[in-house]
Amino acid sequence: MNKFEAMHGLAIKKFGTAAAVADLLAADESEVAAHLADAVTAGEAAGAKGAFMLSPKGQAALAAAYPSEFATLRADTALSEGYARFEIVNAELKQMITEWQTIEVAGERVPNDHSDGDYDAKCIDRIAALHERAEPVLRAFSKIVPRLGRYVDRLGEALDKVDEGQIEFVSGAKVSSYHTVWFELHEDLLRMLDRKRDE
Repeated sequence: MNKFEAMHGLAIKKFGTAAAVADLLAADESEVAAHLADAVTAGEAAGAKGAFMLSPKGQAALAAAYPSEFATLRADTALSEGYARFEIVNAELKQMITEWQTIEVAGERVPNDHSDGDYDAKCIDRIAALHERAEPVLRAFSKIVPRLGRYVDRLGEALDKVDEGQIEFVSGAKVSSYHTVWFELHEDLLRMLDRKRDE
């Protein structure tokens, strides 16, 4: 664990505590906290009430470091081929999340108030099935970059919460929902491979 890795994790979280960044990186919280404190001292991050975010200076420093830090990964054909497979699944998940968050009423899609349990159950089943298909691709990433295995664990943890009836763990923004964790994994891959997000 070094300062670059801690700043990279913070960039993925956008705004978060040292504990949240450490969880994302599968790293030691005290080490992450120390590196983020150093970043604050250097003007590369700002901290308030235990949470951090990168400053413009920090974003620029990170962008400048990426080409050398990730040179080996960017040249790894197995990782780039895995990313191509990931993007196929990613497009499917985006559509599933849209269908989870909205529902068709009189020919128009409106926000889903989750009052239709059968509709929600079908959406959850589809996401769970997609996860099963995606897991080999995700596991392959962790063989190349071991810390990426933490995303697979966190995605599974989110699905477990959903199975327990906590449906906010499908796409809720205030928890480590399936969609939130997937978004973070995607951001991590984009930064490592120097790709752009297809909005």
